Amino acid sequence: MTMPLNADQLLERARARLVRVDAPRAAEELAGGALLIDIRPADQRAAQGDIPGATVIDRNVLEWRLDPASPWHAASVGDHDQRIILICAEGFQSSLAAANLQEMGLVNATDVVGGFESWAAAGLPVRR
Repeated sequence: MTMPLNADQLLERARARLVRVDAPRAAEELAGGALLIDIRPADQRAAQGDIPGATVIDRNVLEWRLDPASPWHAASVGDHDQRIILICAEGFQSSLAAANLQEMGLVNATDVVGGFESWAAAGLPVRR
């Protein structure tokens, strides 16, 4: 019988498949046309600020908005090869979500190490 994974093991497994980026690299990729998706809930965005140029997609609907075959597909998402970078508050939730996206065939999905906290700490643009 296989033992279930705990949360830390699940996160470790997710991150093992990702080539994560730091906040400055995410900003460069955003400027170059990558899709930066902010999955933080509305209350966190209200308290911490928004990232100019980021697309906001709530975590609870992310897979359906990014699945090119879904009737709820977001128009801003192209195809399975598009570069997608997820950002959450600290980089935990986004790692799990990015691994899910890769399982869906979105092979260039990843996330930001340290999440929004690292974005703000790097002095990158934040709209309040």
